[in-house]
Amino acid sequence: MGDQTTAGSVTERLSVALQERSERARRALGSPLRTTRMTVVVGRLLGIAFVICFATGIYSNLLQTPLPWLTLPPGPAYLYGWTQGTHVVVGSLLIPLLLAKLWVVFPKLFTWPPVRSFPHLLERISLAVLVATALMEPITGILNTLQWYPWDFSFRKTHLALAWILIGAMVVHIAVHLPAIIRAWRSSESTPSDDPPAAREPDATSAEGDTVSRRRFFTVVGGSSALFGAVALAHAASPIGPFSLKAPRARINSAQGLTVNRSARQADVTALALDPAWTLRLGAEEAGIALTRDDLEALPQYTEVLPISCVEGWTITATWTGVRLSDLLDLAGLPHDETIRLRSMQQRGAFRETTMPAAYARDPRTLVALRLNGETLNLDHGYPARIIAPGRPGVLQTKWLSAIEVA
Repeated sequence: MGDQTTAGSVTERLSVALQERSERARRALGSPLRTTRMTVVVGRLLGIAFVICFATGIYSNLLQTPLPWLTLPPGPAYLYGWTQGTHVVVGSLLIPLLLAKLWVVFPKLFTWPPVRSFPHLLERISLAVLVATALMEPITGILNTLQWYPWDFSFRKTHLALAWILIGAMVVHIAVHLPAIIRAWRSSESTPSDDPPAAREPDATSAEGDTVSRRRFFTVVGGSSALFGAVALAHAASPIGPFSLKAPRARINSAQGLTVNRSARQADVTALALDPAWTLRLGAEEAGIALTRDDLEALPQYTEVLPISCVEGWTITATWTGVRLSDLLDLAGLPHDETIRLRSMQQRGAFRETTMPAAYARDPRTLVALRLNGETLNLDHGYPARIIAPGRPGVLQTKWLSAIEVA
């Protein structure tokens, strides 16, 4: 009995000590800016930004991994560029908002007891998931923009999975705190973010002082977001200019005024692409037809001004000349309503084979391009022939074509 009493006494003293330390930490972190209303204001902006990124990201994934029952239209031609530019710009400017939101709610880490019930434990776990995924999404997105991958997993698949987890955790978080959110948003005055009021700093006790502090806070956060967004926008609009986030070679020495994400050397196709015996096979291997580059140049040529856009957010408009893909499909007797498979000469990489829905394949603007900006297609841009289609991600604009067949 004595041992139990001693253990209980120690536990009680430890609990009291931890509670006192938590209260001291919260008082030290006290600020008139850390209010429920401030949390709601920043959280609302952050939530809108995450929803925009989620919607534009889903659109990109639907283009790269189309659903059999969902046919997306091939136009307008700039739609993909707009959505991915928006995705990267908004994803960049939300970073200061996210840090601001974490700063406002940081004292809640020191509430005591840390877990009050089993439902509260679940809410804490969902909050941890929300914070972790909210940090991981923009960080991995920026690293993808810089083409730096310090990991072994697939960026696109992981980024998509985390996006669904993030949105789910965000919905749970909003649902749990909805009553407090509604009260704070309707209130004309700020209310403390926790029941025990945080200690105010001596020079910020007046309403006027609070207003000045809030203005400074929003100025810093808004200015930081604007700066992040402006850098991302400059990269999106001018990926080969001085403000591009790409490597110096890609932004300064890009052939034919078009940036290169994967060169012929990196794809290990130089010898195959320069082989005079190269042919483009149309249809099944045993029953198709093969066309040389001279054969392709002898067919009716068309010129289209089309953008090429990347998941990294940048878009460049170029003038492309070549043969309509629909003409080649008719020449080979391939059906009009089937998905087409495009094969590249590169042997490695996730996009050495891509598929194209019939709506894109039969669009008159979709070309097997032989020239770029009035010049013979550069080797790094897909010589001897490549695909260019409206409204498609750059990774699906297959370079170094070797075969076109029914999927």
